[in-house]
Amino acid sequence: MAVDYTVIVVYLAGMLAVGWWGMRRARSKSEFLVAGRRLGPAMYSGTMAAIVLGGASTIGGVGLGYQYGLSGAWMVFTIGLGLLALSVFFSARIARLKVYTVSEMLDLRYGGRAGVISGVVMWAYTLMLAVTSTIAYATIFDVLFDMNRTVAIVLGGSIVVAYSTLGGMWSITLTDMVQFVVKTIGVLLLLLPIAVVKAGGFGEMKDSLPTEYFDPLGIGGETIFTYVLIYTFGMLIGQDIWQRVFTARSDTTAKWGGTVAGTYCLAYALAGAVIGTAAKVLYPKLGSADDAFATIVKNELPVGVRGLVLAAALAAVMSTSSGALIACATVANNDIWSRLRGAVRPQSGDHDEVRGNRAFILIMGVAVICTAIALNNVVEALTVAYNLLVGGLLVPILGGLLWKRGTAQGALAAVAVGSLAVISLMAAYGILANEPVYYGLLSSLAAYLIVSLATPATDAAVLAAWRERLAGRAPEPVSEPVPAPQ
Repeated sequence: MAVDYTVIVVYLAGMLAVGWWGMRRARSKSEFLVAGRRLGPAMYSGTMAAIVLGGASTIGGVGLGYQYGLSGAWMVFTIGLGLLALSVFFSARIARLKVYTVSEMLDLRYGGRAGVISGVVMWAYTLMLAVTSTIAYATIFDVLFDMNRTVAIVLGGSIVVAYSTLGGMWSITLTDMVQFVVKTIGVLLLLLPIAVVKAGGFGEMKDSLPTEYFDPLGIGGETIFTYVLIYTFGMLIGQDIWQRVFTARSDTTAKWGGTVAGTYCLAYALAGAVIGTAAKVLYPKLGSADDAFATIVKNELPVGVRGLVLAAALAAVMSTSSGALIACATVANNDIWSRLRGAVRPQSGDHDEVRGNRAFILIMGVAVICTAIALNNVVEALTVAYNLLVGGLLVPILGGLLWKRGTAQGALAAVAVGSLAVISLMAAYGILANEPVYYGLLSSLAAYLIVSLATPATDAAVLAAWRERLAGRAPEPVSEPVPAPQ
């Protein structure tokens, strides 16, 4: 394994080096949080694909393929569909808003009264998303080094916290581009063909497995519908996704670059399902479907290639983890802390906004690592995150973009009712049940419609300012740059 270890160590060292280099570019709030809104199509597509395809999409996607065959692609496929929908229908408008968080968008649309409560819900979502990615380090480092779970989480999490804290979105963007290339080579170009060949080709796979493994709907209609509700709609409103949209150089870049990334996700979904199906042929009696990825990598790949593919899995986890971490810190600082202290914008010109956001990434990073050590179930944590996001925030966000009669009171009611319904129903039915997101979403919609229609329409001046933002005619507030590191 010496060669494999070398590949992994070089990869991890490279991530830290890129983080250090990115620190020199992050000299203002805009550069630190949204890479100066300067990403072109190629870099935007790569980083967007990297953040949405994390450990759940890679290790979990292969596990679903092992359990259900080709229909196991649906989870990742719905992520790709959500990214395509976001890019085609909403990304241009989102990019033109020139904001930093989803809650800022809600304040602009509804008149400045929805920020804190929506920020708390979004913070909980991004925190749990970062935690699920951090937990996944334990699986990868266990395969690599037979490492203790807690040590693995601290090691992997500390590397991500380090480069994210140093350079913010610039460091994360640069590392994501590396991770995108590593994932493409490791999973699509190496693991996929090798797994199919080792399993005897598609003919042998079809002969060895039940026919339902090749049924595109074999996973079940209700499961697919739930994936659409959670992941497709979740892609439309998540702070981690929107913060990447804010990095686009133009609304055209956001639209077409995101479309390329969404199409890539569809191919990645099918690849994971095929790899999992091949693993089922080779290892029909694994104790857990989630062991399929590690097992086929460890036993079937040659030296060196194995290290690169494990680096690809590590890249998948790191890209999602770093994106969720900076989103969590951005929401905590800009939407919660700054509002609670009574100043959305700093009052003095010498206030170091980069230093403040950097401190919040470090604080949130420590919180994520500690939470990941305390929790064991990745699926449950991810389900909690997306149930809160979709049940609490989908209606007021899409309502604000699509329905001019929606009001601030309606938005607040939708967030509060939807979030409370989701939490109550998860306690009643269980975290993994489908009912919480179904009924939480319906209750949020009902509250939004009823309260909006029962309250006065949003002030005409607020709507006029909102339309100016959507048209891209309102300038972004300028933040003070900080001196470059010597």
